[in-house]
Amino acid sequence: MNFADKMLQFLQTLHLPVTLPKGIEVMNPFLDTTTLEICRQFYQKYYQDEHLRWMILGINPGRFGGGITGIPFTDPIRLQNDCGINNPWSKKQELSSVFIYDMIRAFGGPEFFYKNFYITAISPLGFTGNNKNLNYYDDKTLQSSIEGFVVDNLKRQLNFGIHRDVGFCLGEGINYRYLKRLNDSQHFFDTIVPLPHPRFIMQYRLKRKQEYIEMYYKQLGKCADG
Repeated sequence: MNFADKMLQFLQTLHLPVTLPKGIEVMNPFLDTTTLEICRQFYQKYYQDEHLRWMILGINPGRFGGGITGIPFTDPIRLQNDCGINNPWSKKQELSSVFIYDMIRAFGGPEFFYKNFYITAISPLGFTGNNKNLNYYDDKTLQSSIEGFVVDNLKRQLNFGIHRDVGFCLGEGINYRYLKRLNDSQHFFDTIVPLPHPRFIMQYRLKRKQEYIEMYYKQLGKCADG
């Protein structure tokens, strides 16, 4: 099985085997046949090989990006315009997706970038509370209850074909500290490099967006090998 085959098998078997705190719901877009078909097109387009990649870990999918398309940091607009994959969803942008694809263009586009990197999240499934996005760490009971799920699914993804020398974390605060703690005990990677989260950049540092793209390019470019 190549990278794409393993990835698609992973998505089709994703489920959260825990009871969530009251008022919190899980988002699992992979239960939808349309989303699974779009994911099949995406991963077979960019990952139909056995090339090793470096892992980039976000927090968890949001409602308007990966929570719809099933592809991390990829909203319906970027999916169609940058990846060339037509999709039926309303063409609303998601801020983190805007930054990620501006950064991907700096690498020359999706084909080169995805040959070298695999984007996922600490939790591959997203969460909502009161019809709003919820990060896994926003509720301590949620965070504690899904830790086994997080560890198990990170181990599964490392078997796709991932470099273990370095992993990249999107988020320099809570997400990084959580991943570092897990890494200290589980030894996923030799080292973890934190990067400012795209949402933080787009909300609070928009005027410096190009500076942050160059930061990403410098850090990730140390690994990209063509």
